[in-house]
Amino acid sequence: MSGVQQMTVIETDAGSRLDRWFKRQFPHIAHGRVEKLLRTGQLRVDGKRAKGNLRLEPGQVVRIPPLPEPTDEKTAPVVNDTDARLIREMVIYEDDEVIALNKPAGLAVQGGTNTTRHIDGMLPALGEGCRLVHRLDRDTSGVLLVAKNAHSAKTIGRAFQARNAEKIYWGITNGVPKPNSGEIKGYMAKGVLDNRFGNKHAGKEVMEAVRHGADGAKHARTLYHTLSQAGQRAAWVAMMPLTGRTHQLRLHMQLLGAPLAGDPKYMTDREMPGGLEQRLHLHARSISIPREGREMLTVTAHLPKHMNAAFELLAFNRNESDVDWDELR
Repeated sequence: MSGVQQMTVIETDAGSRLDRWFKRQFPHIAHGRVEKLLRTGQLRVDGKRAKGNLRLEPGQVVRIPPLPEPTDEKTAPVVNDTDARLIREMVIYEDDEVIALNKPAGLAVQGGTNTTRHIDGMLPALGEGCRLVHRLDRDTSGVLLVAKNAHSAKTIGRAFQARNAEKIYWGITNGVPKPNSGEIKGYMAKGVLDNRFGNKHAGKEVMEAVRHGADGAKHARTLYHTLSQAGQRAAWVAMMPLTGRTHQLRLHMQLLGAPLAGDPKYMTDREMPGGLEQRLHLHARSISIPREGREMLTVTAHLPKHMNAAFELLAFNRNESDVDWDELR
């Protein structure tokens, strides 16, 4: 059995339900046991009893009672051969503490309503104790880190919370951001998608720019640089989020007048450049993260097929990928 733990909620887990957050941290604990821990007050948030549907905020401290180690459980989740092979093929880096995956676009990271196939459910195929330390949107491809044990999850989670992890995203935009380089910042909150562009997702939840002090407003900052252009039709943009808000990059590119190509929620009335696949063109290109007693870990993920095809079609020069991020701060 483990001892009592005090785990701090990291920024990338903001808005997660307590019960789902717990299952990501401790996937070997059965759902019924999680409900009992909540019901008996053993699982607490900031020292108080909590329900499973509580939405967590960064900086909150969750009390974790003594739990059996994964090897103490009589049964372990079973991953079918197809999914086990798929997640093993995603591995682009591994050591004794962490595994890095190149997640394909279209595959969810976690389960939810009508989502039964996801990375989280495939993790047992990589070994006991593996757990997610951050997330990517379903339609975003690229680097996803997986901790191999609780200690590694805690140290990597601290790096994300302290904003010591450097994440670089590549995107192809519909149009060209104006200005073409710099920092975009402001407040954002949950809103509802309208039907200005005849969007079939109208009425669904999206993020929107709001004023400071608005209900649910959170500050968001993104550095960005246009690396190459196809006239005024499209651009290859590198982005570094300095905060980790939901859909932050997608909203910020829209606010700059050049939403990400193929984005079904953050759109423009401009037609998408011909020949591009109708999929989100956003890729988590790399993560650099400091680790105790080790050199900085940097992992880079190759582009997915639909973005490679877009690079060829739009004749972007891949040799122009260097950005002086310190100059943009």
